[in-house]
Amino acid sequence: MFKLLKTVFKTGDATTKYPFKPYETDPDFRGKPELDSAQCIVCGACTMACPANALTLRTDTQNGERTWSLFLGRCIFCGRCEEVCPTKAIRLTQDFELSVCNKQDLYQETTFGTTNCQQCGKPFTSDKELNYTIELLRQSAVDPAQISQKLAVLHTCPDCKRQNSLEKTAEIETHMRVKLAMFRHNGGSK
Repeated sequence: MFKLLKTVFKTGDATTKYPFKPYETDPDFRGKPELDSAQCIVCGACTMACPANALTLRTDTQNGERTWSLFLGRCIFCGRCEEVCPTKAIRLTQDFELSVCNKQDLYQETTFGTTNCQQCGKPFTSDKELNYTIELLRQSAVDPAQISQKLAVLHTCPDCKRQNSLEKTAEIETHMRVKLAMFRHNGGSK
C-alpha cells in the first residue's frame, strides 16, 4: 500500500490545469479550418471534397457575387479541404475551443466578385479563379496566338461553350453532307 502511494506521489499530476493553463496540442492536431481570402480563388474544390457538407459555395447571379461559407457545426475536421486546395488558402489551425452561445457564430462567410460571360453576360466564375487560370496559361504557353485564342474560350460560360461546339459540329456535318452529295453526283470519282 505504501509502495503504491509512494509511486502516485512520485508521478505527480496526471492532468493539466486546463482552462487555467493553456492546453498544449500536438503539431499535427486538426482544429478549426481557416480561410485566407487573399489566397482563395473560389474554385470550389474544398466544397466538393467536404464529406460533411460543412463548406458550401453559392453564386448570386443578380449581384454578381460568389459566396464561400463554412458551418463549423457540421465540420468533422477531416482536413480534406486543406488537402485539395490548389492555392493553400484553407488550412486547419490548432484552435479547438469552438463553443459559442449563438449558433450564427459558427458560420463564416466570404464573398467574392464574379466574371460575366462575354457572349451571354451571365456570371459564371470568380474573378480570382479566372485570373489564376490566365496566369497559369501564360506561364505554360509559348505562342501568343495560342494564348489569345484560349483567352476567348476562358471568358465564355459552359453553356455558351456547349452552344458554340454544337454550332461547329452542325457546320462540319453540313459541309460533309455537301461533299458527299458532290461525290455521289460525280459518280463516286473526284
